Amino acid sequence: DREKENKEFQMTVADQRETQKLLAAALQVLSEFYGKKSGAALAQRRQDPAGPPPPPGFESYKKNAASGGVMSLLQQIISDAKAMETETIRSEEDAQKAYEDFVKETNASIEAKSKEIVNKSELK
Repeated sequence: DREKENKEFQMTVADQRETQKLLAAALQVLSEFYGKKSGAALAQRRQDPAGPPPPPGFESYKKNAASGGVMSLLQQIISDAKAMETETIRSEEDAQKAYEDFVKETNASIEAKSKEIVNKSELK
């Protein structure tokens, strides 16, 4: 059971590290592209929405002021992946410590029970 947990841990950490690596590369490419000052680059900037005006009684469409575009979304996903990796490592360390404590207690209990059996056998 412990081996299964450790294997799952290894896979999770590997996935999170690969995610961080791939997204960092994507973010780098986007940064280079959007960092160019050429007019051909489609810079991430706030634009007015395209399309017909809203029907009467509706407010005009506005972009969410809190949105930061694709690059900030990628940065947030990278941060989440790092947090998940850290949390997973911490959980694995806790699980390993609990397992080691369990093994120590079990071995001590087995040793104590064996001594009791020997002592009771000698009394007979």
